[in-house]
Amino acid sequence: MKDQKELQKTIGGFFQLQLSNGEEYYPSLIKLNTSRNALEYILRVKGYTKIYIPYFTCDTILEPMLKLAVPYEFYTLDKQLDPIVDFEIGYAECFLYTNYFGIKQHTVEKLSKNIKNLIVDNSQAFFSKPIDKIDTIYSCRKFFGVSDGAYLQLNSSLRLNIETDISFDRLLHLIKSIDVGSENSYGDFVENDKSLENNDIKKMSVLTQKILSGINYKNSEKIRKQNYNHLQENLALINELDIEMPVDAVPMVYPLLISNDKVKTKLIANKIFVPTYWPNVFKWTNEHMFENHLAKHLVPLPIDHRYTIKDMERIVCVLKDIIHELTS
Repeated sequence: MKDQKELQKTIGGFFQLQLSNGEEYYPSLIKLNTSRNALEYILRVKGYTKIYIPYFTCDTILEPMLKLAVPYEFYTLDKQLDPIVDFEIGYAECFLYTNYFGIKQHTVEKLSKNIKNLIVDNSQAFFSKPIDKIDTIYSCRKFFGVSDGAYLQLNSSLRLNIETDISFDRLLHLIKSIDVGSENSYGDFVENDKSLENNDIKKMSVLTQKILSGINYKNSEKIRKQNYNHLQENLALINELDIEMPVDAVPMVYPLLISNDKVKTKLIANKIFVPTYWPNVFKWTNEHMFENHLAKHLVPLPIDHRYTIKDMERIVCVLKDIIHELTS
């Protein structure tokens, strides 16, 4: 007997956008609409009474706690971006740690052995495989050209009954950038970001899943590693953030920490666009805190699959010119 869906399949008509057929990177994980909703999923299923989160994180992470009225408390990081756990985590409480820039897997592994009710935020570490029985969150749009999408490893057999997201109306910035460039579609990107606020938990859209099934993940991994290593070879001596990247890590960006708040502005003036991680940190911290220093002086350099070693050479060249100008 033919599958009902197959029997109702439309034959003929206009052509759809043709995308490659392949497999997602995490086909067996729970597929959701956003990473903040993945955190909400965990909180709903586990029923935690409190969550500890780092000062150094995006304020969108607060959405689930505010929605569910779950109390939260901030903790600080040391100079290696390791958590300072100088408090007791209660039996029904949980602890969230971010795998910063995709290069803190060793810390994740240590925490998984020592911290109960650990939640790993791999939003910046898409290629870091989840540790068995550890709740782990992934964000797709921080690594690939999709408008939404998240994966969740949940250490529970319980599942929420949720509907499937529809995301075709969030694609404008992605397709517009191909035609007229990312600068001319940045406003649409910001609008898409806004559209993801305070959404219900939903299953990942069919469209996002289809796009993620057509990505050459091996090539993406290879390029990110090559670009990161090139920047590290050329910038390690001026980088105040001295963190050794695990051999098998696939980083999101090259995190350059340099105590001059004009570097970022001058890079942007040279059409090398770098974000601020994260503006909300200034509201949560004071100027004496390391997290405040990070938010002010961290320069996250792009290293993803869109760029070549030649692009990295340009970044290095422009950076050295900027530093020479600022110090002369």
